[in-house]
Amino acid sequence: MAQAKILIADDDTLVREAVYKILSMFGHTVVPCASGEEALAALNADFDLIILDINMPGLDGFETLKLINDRNYGIPVIFLTGAGSMEYAVKAINLGAYDFIPKPIEDLDIFNIKVKRAIEKRMYVVQEKAYKENLETEVRNKTRELAEKNRQLEEYNENLEVSALNTMLTLQTALEEKDMYTAGHTTRVTFLAMNIGRALHLGAEDLTVLERACKVHDIGKLVVDVSYIRKPGPLTDEEWILMKKHPEIGANIITPLAFMQQEIFIVRHHHERMDGRGYPDGLGGDELNLLTKIITVADSYDAMTSKRSYRQNMELKDAIAELHRCTGSQFDPEVVRVFVEVLESQAKIGAS
Repeated sequence: MAQAKILIADDDTLVREAVYKILSMFGHTVVPCASGEEALAALNADFDLIILDINMPGLDGFETLKLINDRNYGIPVIFLTGAGSMEYAVKAINLGAYDFIPKPIEDLDIFNIKVKRAIEKRMYVVQEKAYKENLETEVRNKTRELAEKNRQLEEYNENLEVSALNTMLTLQTALEEKDMYTAGHTTRVTFLAMNIGRALHLGAEDLTVLERACKVHDIGKLVVDVSYIRKPGPLTDEEWILMKKHPEIGANIITPLAFMQQEIFIVRHHHERMDGRGYPDGLGGDELNLLTKIITVADSYDAMTSKRSYRQNMELKDAIAELHRCTGSQFDPEVVRVFVEVLESQAKIGAS
């Protein structure tokens, strides 16, 4: 058995010295005390076993045990009991004592076995505590490690999202720059739509979705013959059929991007109308969400106020009148109302 550190408290000098010699003979380190008070003063978590006499002046064994329990060290306690005091032994066990030993000690083998078992219990308690502490430490470390990996993964995914969005925006911008009439369209639509969104008090998540959708709303035109876009006159029916495919194509282009699932609907339906006469699916009214209604107004307004190869751009008052004229049929009334307030407010600021 490994050497243990044992605390003994007994006011009987002869008993205390006898137990001290026996335990020392077994190879243990023993700290003898003459009272419960002295034992409590010497006690710390380094001890492996405590041996207490019951009848001591001052704090008796039971009172000392209660105070030991309050420290929650988990050290087993063996009581020394005099002859004819078995009821004391029962009380001691009920208070949490590990075992009891009658005195005088006559059978050293039994004494040694009881001490050995108590020390083994202490060893198990210490090992279990160390295991739990190590487990908790390991769990904390793994949790921190996992949190860091999740943070890195989120950062990596965010970088991929930004990279993918920037790539598409670059392509769309390059397409627009080929035509002096459409240059800057995406930037302007994004600016206008975000002003509407903020005026409607959209949340941060909706504003993010709206901004991304605006930036790629015309990405489908990448596969449309640019000669149609630059044509100095109205498109033929065949050319319109091809041009009207760009919302579907744009939605298909961004479909593989998991982070843009909400934007798919907006891109596909940004040419729909409130009366259901838009394209590609003829949706209308409540079938269109608010973000789609916003980008529809912003996109149409920019088309009205931008010069085209086949017509002059509208002035602000004419564009506002056109928005009002198409309210309810093409545009959502509330979106138009808020947008007109934004435009008129900006016009006043610009005039001042």
